Amino acid sequence: MIQLTDAEFNELVTYIKKNYGINLIKKRLLIEARMYSVLAKHGFTSFTEYINLIKRDPAELNTMLNKLTTNHTYFMREPRHFEFLKDVILPGQKQLNKNKVLKIWSAGCSTGEEAYTAVMVMKDFFALDKTWDYRILATDISTHVLERAKLGVYSPESLKNIPAPWEKRYFKKTSSNEYAISEEIKREVIFKRLNLMEPFPFRSRFDLIFCRNVMIYFDQQTKNNLIKKFYDILKPGGYLFIGHSETVQRDTVDFKYIEPSIYLKG
Repeated sequence: MIQLTDAEFNELVTYIKKNYGINLIKKRLLIEARMYSVLAKHGFTSFTEYINLIKRDPAELNTMLNKLTTNHTYFMREPRHFEFLKDVILPGQKQLNKNKVLKIWSAGCSTGEEAYTAVMVMKDFFALDKTWDYRILATDISTHVLERAKLGVYSPESLKNIPAPWEKRYFKKTSSNEYAISEEIKREVIFKRLNLMEPFPFRSRFDLIFCRNVMIYFDQQTKNNLIKKFYDILKPGGYLFIGHSETVQRDTVDFKYIEPSIYLKG
């Protein structure tokens, strides 16, 4: 196995954290183990050669990020958020939002299950009123997971928590024993690549932001900076959903704590 020198490790950790926010300081052995086959494929004998490659080749950088981060997700993961969307946010929007346009962002969307689940919730809620626009923006840094999200084909395991009526209505079983999501749901999600460390390119604010199980890769200062950016891009009265293992430091931003992993911009 090719081992990282101290200098190589420090260079790699610094580069990835500065540009992508991901903190690899405790991942030295993981990097060596997961990247060995990639270095061998290229015929490299040192990590210096590979670091030089990722700095000039976005596709290779994408490969490395996919190897070192976890993209495991599934439909209806952390279901309390979708209950809160159905029971609190959507009734409030129905009462107060006269434009009938909902702006929702799935930040760090991975393979799309989160965004598609939210669409299905809204399909049910607005079933008798077809005039609402609730298309979701779903972004990720990984082009690999975005392509899978756009394809919209999932394993039976990914659908394990899906209500039976949704499975029947919105999914079609494929010849390879997977499930393809319907165009009715797919057309409501816009997938784009976005690096959360860069300035947000949005011209208008959001009613709801999902950023769940993304900040586990960031150090505290990076988390604080990102949460402040989320606060600024939310409308007053907008909500932020984070992962149940994540927290917002209450002295760093003016979010109002609603319940675990749910925050409100007052």
